Amino acid sequence: MPQCLLWRLVSHCPPRMQAFPHVLLLFCPCSGQTVTGINRTDAIILIQTSERARQGRLRATFMREIQREEERDRKIREEGHPRFTQDQSAVIIQKVWKGYQQRKRTQQDRLAEMEFIGMLPSTNQAERFRIMSRAKLREETRRLRQVEKEEQFRLAMEKTHEALREVEGPDLKEKMKDQIRQWFIECHALTGRFPDYPEESLGGSYLIFADKTPEQVKLELEIQTQESKKKEQEKNKKKETEQPTPEKNKKKEKEKKARVEADMTLKMLPSKFIPIIGAGHKEYKNLWQNRPESKHPDQNFDSETLQKEKRKEVELEIRIQVDELMRQELKNLRLAVDKEEERPLKSPKKKPGTKIGKKKGKDLTQDRTVNSLYEELVFFGLLKKSVAVALKDYVGDCLYLGSALCLANKLRMPSLFDIRQNVALYGVLRLGSPDVHSMAPLIRSILLVGPSGMGKKMLVQAVCTETGANLFDLSPSNLQGKYPGKSGAQLMIHMVFKVARLLQPSVIWIGDAEKTFYKKIPKEERKMEPKRIKKDLTKALRLLNPGDRVMLIGTTDRPQLAEIQGLCRMYERILLVPRPDYASRYVLWKHMIEARGAQVTQSLDISALAKVSDGYTTGHIFQATHSVLNERRLLQLSKRPLVASEFLGHLAKLDPVYREEEESLKEWYFKTPLGKKSLKFMKDQEAEEAKLAKEKKRK
Repeated sequence: MPQCLLWRLVSHCPPRMQAFPHVLLLFCPCSGQTVTGINRTDAIILIQTSERARQGRLRATFMREIQREEERDRKIREEGHPRFTQDQSAVIIQKVWKGYQQRKRTQQDRLAEMEFIGMLPSTNQAERFRIMSRAKLREETRRLRQVEKEEQFRLAMEKTHEALREVEGPDLKEKMKDQIRQWFIECHALTGRFPDYPEESLGGSYLIFADKTPEQVKLELEIQTQESKKKEQEKNKKKETEQPTPEKNKKKEKEKKARVEADMTLKMLPSKFIPIIGAGHKEYKNLWQNRPESKHPDQNFDSETLQKEKRKEVELEIRIQVDELMRQELKNLRLAVDKEEERPLKSPKKKPGTKIGKKKGKDLTQDRTVNSLYEELVFFGLLKKSVAVALKDYVGDCLYLGSALCLANKLRMPSLFDIRQNVALYGVLRLGSPDVHSMAPLIRSILLVGPSGMGKKMLVQAVCTETGANLFDLSPSNLQGKYPGKSGAQLMIHMVFKVARLLQPSVIWIGDAEKTFYKKIPKEERKMEPKRIKKDLTKALRLLNPGDRVMLIGTTDRPQLAEIQGLCRMYERILLVPRPDYASRYVLWKHMIEARGAQVTQSLDISALAKVSDGYTTGHIFQATHSVLNERRLLQLSKRPLVASEFLGHLAKLDPVYREEEESLKEWYFKTPLGKKSLKFMKDQEAEEAKLAKEKKRK
């Protein structure tokens, strides 16, 4: 019992005590019993001893700590570390604190520099929004100013044209008449007859206004006749000397082989636009380079240059009027002086074996208007409204290892940036610009080959959006049950190409283009009759002339199922759209996340996403971003930043493009004419490098 009581006193749990005159009543909580028989003095002594023991234990722990500090100081003195004073300690603390502050400031400067050069997204969205709004406002004001200046220029053109016609018109008219009359008199004095007046298609009196005398004109005509006679004599001699001999036949065969080999190699043809660029540069140097811009601070038009240009137009209008008057005057002179009537125009003689024009196919819809044909095509779903998509929305980056692969003699595959550039060159420029279409090589058709989800249909719609072209859909799935029979297919193709020519620019799209050239039609697709427009389509495509801004664009993801010869004959250019590389995937992830309204922060590792998503297409990345960044998740971005691991679950549910599928597409592409040329070019380069290496070893 005393031990339990002592333990409770030491542990600061005093028992309940109730004092009586001579006896102390104690209650023990351990046993729950009440103990009696201890007097007051014994209880006080017991409490005092327990308190002294507690104080002794506290003193012992305090002394132990003092001994440890003394031992630590002794060891420091023995090892040679001096003790620091208060000032020295303050200096050390200041150094540590200043170093921490400088490191933090340096990190902030580095982040600001990375944001400035565009390597990191801006943390201050308000500042970014302010800059973007300011840029947009400037662009809008610039557009409004352009419209105002264009309206001012149009009014100035009209006023200048009217002023020149009223002020200088009568003088120009009399001057032209005098020159033409003088030409009549000189020609009559030289030849004894009045000359034939030049036709309007040849330039009319513009030929007379050239700085040439009648004698010079006569000499030029004689020289031309002599040259034509010499050419005819040379042709006759060649026909007599050219007789088929076995030696000549062998030479011709060798020449044909050499031409075929030359055609198989890649060649850079000279551009037809170089003379135009050179002429524009020359005009700039002669006219605009040395012109002081201080006279036109608001970039207004130059009145002197405008008058020169409009003076030419006024002269052309007056020349046409003068030609009509002078033709009648020449007729009257012939009747009065030569007493002869107007000479009949000689029709050009037809040479045997020459064709005047090509025979065109029969027009199956002669009695129908364009509007009725247009309405019928829209009703049957062959003419559709394209989705408004800009070509810049087809996001992709360059292949940065292209030069390294070329140096290593490895065939590089095109990147998404290359595909977009080729579509712009072959499709947008040729359909959008009549000048480019007339001067560039004629390309009637393009085939886009690549895995599904790579944006081939998006490129077709982008071409229609950029050029304002009509979109005709001749996909086999869209033609099922429409215009049945051979005559129906012929009528349908005729209507489509006729409306496409009349309402150009136009794009004729064929989705699943391999179905039109199936090697073997599957059983489930025999009712569709995918090959029924094959013959009529090839005939209609050949009838497209260089002036027709109509283009056939096909898309396919399984070209191996088609006859490669027929497919290559139909489509003049074949563009292989591969799956995106690392650079394109990085740009795609960033663009699509920002397009959804999310901010790319440091917590989101886009580089890791680009590496993990190897093998996935643009469509897969689009689906993943839309499924993750829904409305609820966008509202939580302020509290819970976006992390790359959130996209992995959605990517795992999608099937990527395996390497076997991509390799099969590459093998098919290298069987095409352009693929064969590129392979031969690479082999020739390897052979040349091997020869050079052997020569170096011999030396």
